[in-house]
Amino acid sequence: MLGAIDRDRFEVIPVGITREGAYILESDEPSRFALDPAHLPEVVDNGTRVLWPESTASRELTVTTARPGTEGSDTRSLGAVDVVFPILHGRFGEDGTIQGLLELVGLPYVGNGVLASSLGMDKHFTKTVLEGAGIPVAPWITVTRAALAADPDLWQRRTRSLGLPVFVKPARAGSSVGVTKVSDWAALDAALDVAFDEDGSVLIESGVVGREIECAVLEGRDGAAPRVSVAGEVVVTGRDFYDFEAKYLDAPGVELVCPADLGDGELFELQRIARRAFEAIGGQGLARVDVFLTDEGFVVNELNTMPGFTPISMFPTCWLNSGLSYPELITELIEIGHATGAR
Repeated sequence: MLGAIDRDRFEVIPVGITREGAYILESDEPSRFALDPAHLPEVVDNGTRVLWPESTASRELTVTTARPGTEGSDTRSLGAVDVVFPILHGRFGEDGTIQGLLELVGLPYVGNGVLASSLGMDKHFTKTVLEGAGIPVAPWITVTRAALAADPDLWQRRTRSLGLPVFVKPARAGSSVGVTKVSDWAALDAALDVAFDEDGSVLIESGVVGREIECAVLEGRDGAAPRVSVAGEVVVTGRDFYDFEAKYLDAPGVELVCPADLGDGELFELQRIARRAFEAIGGQGLARVDVFLTDEGFVVNELNTMPGFTPISMFPTCWLNSGLSYPELITELIEIGHATGAR
């Protein structure tokens, strides 16, 4: 995004977050953040600290820089911010947490608000809301370690009633982190351990036989209905499923086909379901809706409220094939976020 954003229109202040949670002034150099499988990019503490506005009366960011050889620091203004683009995945990035911080300081931002972000991050509650809205979802159960320990026989019966294969997923993790496909019940305990390492709540979800289809959603302008892109298809040929390596590191065994080979009626129905799902969670800004096309119709897998924006990601690819270039997509999202203002 640093390389694609329209520099004639926007002045970028890149803010990085270290592993310890410090907000630093990052380098505005796109090549530093290339997705190299041998060395994934990392935000390294450089001694700067970006400070959020002191109150909603100001949109000014400031940065302090440690003075070498002393305990002091220098402070300077970064100017007033028009809109924040929280390009973050996973917990504390797309779960409503950073969105809440931005609302507290009164900064407009791109994307979904606190509630939709929180719902979209938690797969259990996403499914609960979608099911309540009459949108088909895959059968699932949600379990914690305490519940498993309290009545293991009950959970074993409930799990096995789903049939094989099942997918074991952390309830609140993104980018397929911690997800395991289980085709043999003997592998279930290990899969649960992997998922529990990421979250205290875990979904066990029935495997769905069907084509894996995705489409992109943009909030409508001036109260209009959400806009839905053409569809893309994830064709898995040499992997168990569309995992982290395939999504971000262009690993082999997965092909992204866009536009997907769908009939006009199928595409219309998919776009209708995607629009309903976006509205069901109170969506704002953007989302990617992932579904399975089965013999009985579409089944929604999940919504991603801050989808991937890499060159191989489905969200920008779907919009590119719908007539919106990558720079135009970024501009559209910024303008929507700016128009929405602080929620």
